[in-house]
Amino acid sequence: MDIMQSALKKHYEWKGKIEVISRVTIDSREMLSNAYTPGVAKPCLEIQADPSLSYELTRRANLVAVITDGTAVLGLGDIGGLAGMPVMEGKCALFKEFAGVDAFPLCIKSKDVDEIVNTIALIADSFGGINLEDISAPRCFEIERKLKERLDIPVFHDDQHGTAIVVAAALTNACKVAEKKISDLTVTINGAGSAGIAIAKLLLSLGVKDIILNDKNGIICDGDSSLTDAHAETAKITNKTHRTGGLAEAIRGADVFIGVSKPNLVTEDMIKSMNDKPIVFAMANPTPEIMPDVALKAGAFIVGTGRSDFPNQINNVVAFPGIFKGALAVRASDINEEMKLAAAKAIAECVSDDKLCAEFILPNAFDKSVANAVAEAVAEAARKSGVARI
Repeated sequence: MDIMQSALKKHYEWKGKIEVISRVTIDSREMLSNAYTPGVAKPCLEIQADPSLSYELTRRANLVAVITDGTAVLGLGDIGGLAGMPVMEGKCALFKEFAGVDAFPLCIKSKDVDEIVNTIALIADSFGGINLEDISAPRCFEIERKLKERLDIPVFHDDQHGTAIVVAAALTNACKVAEKKISDLTVTINGAGSAGIAIAKLLLSLGVKDIILNDKNGIICDGDSSLTDAHAETAKITNKTHRTGGLAEAIRGADVFIGVSKPNLVTEDMIKSMNDKPIVFAMANPTPEIMPDVALKAGAFIVGTGRSDFPNQINNVVAFPGIFKGALAVRASDINEEMKLAAAKAIAECVSDDKLCAEFILPNAFDKSVANAVAEAVAEAARKSGVARI
């Protein structure tokens, strides 16, 4: 039985991957009065007088909303929020399994930016953080920006920032193995959607100076009047040599190729045109931009993909559980650039020097110590950057 049929069978068996479990045992009149009426009135009044007590008197301090409109569901595209529910439930299960964070899936039946923003803003008091998921670009940028302006809790679009953080961690360790300096790299990113743009921005913060961003229309270049607002903004901070052309031109002479696009776009000749010891992160799922064996045969030094059946899986599960755990622990009002970089550094450092090699640049997704390491680093960065509230 292949994985698709196996997963379908399991979902019929599970009938949902999460459930609500009571943290209290209500087995007497006294406990009923404490947990519910009349006793529950007292914590209600305490929160009314001091809203910050909602973090101490309810589960809000450890509760994340995983929210989608279903317009960009992992490799499936715009299938709607209802059809995206299995993914959202899966994400919630990962939050709990890897970091002990409670999460609840919410699917919004709208594609209107302001309607989505307002819906989330109106329910935000129930949660300690908001994880946006599988929302198409460029709407995802605007939704996140507007929510950050309105809310005083972390708003994090994982498809953007989680992916960028894991790529930054992978690149940090790949450079150690390949003996390359971050500041000397030329990085080509194929795919200029939410993930591609977020990766570019975080790598610039990491210290990369030369980034070429390419999409289906070619290399993104400042001054091109046909660019979208998001691409125009990104063009101002990338492609400083004003390179033009398509993927072949974008990848020529690059130290690093990062693919967040479509299958089988990269050829052996493209890999051969890269700089010495090329690093290739071909992350299209389920079929990467170039298969690892083909890339290695063409001369790639390190290859990573989004798949679990090849070495160096670039998987957000090593990032988002710990990031939210750390942010919630200090009641952070935001997940900022300093916290993202701290998370990337922590993930990279979870691979010890004696294990670090071309086939092992990221920690195993099932290594539960990763979430704690990331949480500690994120919490400390939140304190230092002034967004922690405890």
